[in-house]
Amino acid sequence: MTGRNILAILLWLGARMAGAQTAPLQAGDYPIQPVLFNAVKLQDHFWAPRIKTNHEVTIPFTLGKCESTGRIKNFEIAAGRKTGVFGTEFPFDDTDVYKIIEGASYSLQIFRDPALEAKVDTLVELIGNAQEPDGYIYTNRTIMGAKGHEWAGTKRWEKEADLSHELYNIGHLIEAGVAHYHATGKRALLEISIKAADRVCADFGPDKLHTYSGHQIIELAMAKLYKVTGDKKYLEMGKFLLDVRGPGGDAYNQAHKSVVDQHEAVGHAVRAAYMYAGMADIAALTSDARYIKAIDDIWEDAVYKKMYVTGGIGSTGNGEAFGAAYELPNMSAYNETCASIANVYWNYRLFLLHGDAKYYDVLERTLYNAFLSGVSLTGDRFFYPNPLESHGQHQRSPWFSCACCPSNVTRFVPSIGGYFYAQKDQSLYVNLYGESTADFTVGKTPVTLKQKTNYPWEGDIQIEVTPAQAAMFDIRVRIPGWAQDTPMAGDLYSFRDKATAQPQVSVNGKAVPLTTDKGYAVLNRKWKKGDVIRIALPMPVRRVVGNTHIAADEDKYAYQRGPLVYCAEWPDYAEKKVLNIVVPDDAKVQAVYTPDLFNGVYLLQTKGQTTARASETEIKTQPVDVTLIPYFAWAHRGAGEMTVWIPDKAGAAQPTPAPTIASKSKLSASHKARTLMALNDQMVPRSSNDQSIIFYHWWPLKDTVQWVQYDFEKPARVGGSQVYWFDDSPFGDCRLPLGWRLLYHQGEQWLPVKNTAPYGVDKDRYSGVSFETVTTDALRLEVTLPKEHSAGILEWSVQ
Repeated sequence: MTGRNILAILLWLGARMAGAQTAPLQAGDYPIQPVLFNAVKLQDHFWAPRIKTNHEVTIPFTLGKCESTGRIKNFEIAAGRKTGVFGTEFPFDDTDVYKIIEGASYSLQIFRDPALEAKVDTLVELIGNAQEPDGYIYTNRTIMGAKGHEWAGTKRWEKEADLSHELYNIGHLIEAGVAHYHATGKRALLEISIKAADRVCADFGPDKLHTYSGHQIIELAMAKLYKVTGDKKYLEMGKFLLDVRGPGGDAYNQAHKSVVDQHEAVGHAVRAAYMYAGMADIAALTSDARYIKAIDDIWEDAVYKKMYVTGGIGSTGNGEAFGAAYELPNMSAYNETCASIANVYWNYRLFLLHGDAKYYDVLERTLYNAFLSGVSLTGDRFFYPNPLESHGQHQRSPWFSCACCPSNVTRFVPSIGGYFYAQKDQSLYVNLYGESTADFTVGKTPVTLKQKTNYPWEGDIQIEVTPAQAAMFDIRVRIPGWAQDTPMAGDLYSFRDKATAQPQVSVNGKAVPLTTDKGYAVLNRKWKKGDVIRIALPMPVRRVVGNTHIAADEDKYAYQRGPLVYCAEWPDYAEKKVLNIVVPDDAKVQAVYTPDLFNGVYLLQTKGQTTARASETEIKTQPVDVTLIPYFAWAHRGAGEMTVWIPDKAGAAQPTPAPTIASKSKLSASHKARTLMALNDQMVPRSSNDQSIIFYHWWPLKDTVQWVQYDFEKPARVGGSQVYWFDDSPFGDCRLPLGWRLLYHQGEQWLPVKNTAPYGVDKDRYSGVSFETVTTDALRLEVTLPKEHSAGILEWSVQ
């Protein structure tokens, strides 16, 4: 951080932004101010329908789930309206109700809906009744006292740094209270939030509890509450809850070091990005240059080494966390939907701090791909993880026991218009493209910008500029990195070839030399009514190459057009397989608009080959017409194979194996799971913890006898079998089994085979057994699970 930059930060103090459409300012704030989403009217065919679906489907649907799962009943019991025990799985389930209220509040600023407003008012009253007299609110403890959830501890805040999530609950309550107040002008939920925040301020501090939040969000929420109330104690508490972290805590929740000494993205990805967003808010409001240095470094680590081509973050399901540098597996990619939302929050705030389009390059990539994959077009099905490869084990669900993603979607979608524009003094920023209208005030002059475009499908954008009177100011239009041969900052991803066409900008039909400042074409002139800016962003199909350090992407390409990443999916292929596809790097790819699929999309079409294994050493290929769909649209046509990264040579594909007794068998098991297909998919594991291929497991079962079974197409003579055990120690819950045996079907009985060698139980290699040959129509593998762990299987073969 240079002295000049520090001086610039200090000069933010006292800054004021002209115009009623921008967020209110305190003594210090971001140098760039957002144009609030309710001052932006989206009229496009991409986001506007999704915002409407969120209002008409997602919000009522998720509220209904909160009713049916007992989340609202928890408040009713805590309020004394009903009797009973805490009825949901997690002690932080209150937050789903808060997040949906926040989303409903945003949506009420777009759609007039008296019924929804009345429903929200009813919930607000209920929450107020459930709040304890001193401001504390956490229904699990109010209902259960000292005998609550094991994660909650026996008294207030006892396990806050670990798993109780009491401050996480209150953080989301505050965010809901602020949103509801801005949406309706009603103070009821805001006052509940203030009362809860006051409880936090009374209990935590330098001479009080020195405990941080185990799941961050309260820090960001306290900054919001400060901006609404002007009461500095909330800002100070938000900063205290950041500064009290580390050293010596757990990297899982970013408490291993002081926040200003953190320079790498580590741990739980959602908690991390929420914390980084909160650090940005407090840095802007307090002019703390150390915070900015830390989050700038962390951003570079994440974007240069730990982010997927879709913009997803959090590569591993072990802790829903960032992995090591370049550890970006595709099939086991976690990329939680909540992490994508948090990633948008974080990058947005860094833009407000620095005014650099590189943050919007990440934000846009995340928004159109990693986030959008997380919710179905119908608005009532959701992904928790968003992988880049599937063997058919993934499909969206209507709800989850931990329902943070569906409720987070409800609050995020209606706010999307707020990411399109921003303003700094005499400069107006156009950050995202879509048919929309936005109102500004420059000095004392009202200005309207109106976009006409079919983005993201087409790159032609027209912006009509309408000042109330002629006025001198800047309009900064973002030229996306993908239109300038840079998918993202750094060298994690690059385009295979240089673009042949370049972006163009004109004003009133006259071309403007394309020179950019931090990724923006700066158009400075005395604007008058009727002026028109035209931006032409070429949208050729681009092949994206991963950094050579990303082992999972070697000899493969991802395909991108405009901001959208594409994938191959099973319904478009006769064999219903895509993992065996190869597309040569010189194949011509064309984009074709298809109005009757996914509400109208551009598909990519090219020629490739399918691969099949004729023997262990021979691979046969057949020509195939290749169709790619936008990644966000996958899994709308049922579960099956999908891949983002497509090989350009047969050696990098997953050839269809030659059929075997096992691969042609019907599968069944004592414990049903979508990944049962792993047993006979003939994928060769690299280790017992190989999560680049699918695996079957019995978790959460343990200390029991379980089984899996092959029913053969017809009776067969068999005399041997091999099993590759799944073991994800030390962090996971599966270990090698205590023992196993094989049984064969004979008449109405299951009889044990007569093994001629001991049953092996080995790690990182096949465990085999030979037995006296039997003729049977089915074989069952019976497993004794460990006392304290579960077990699993990567592959099971029969000889």
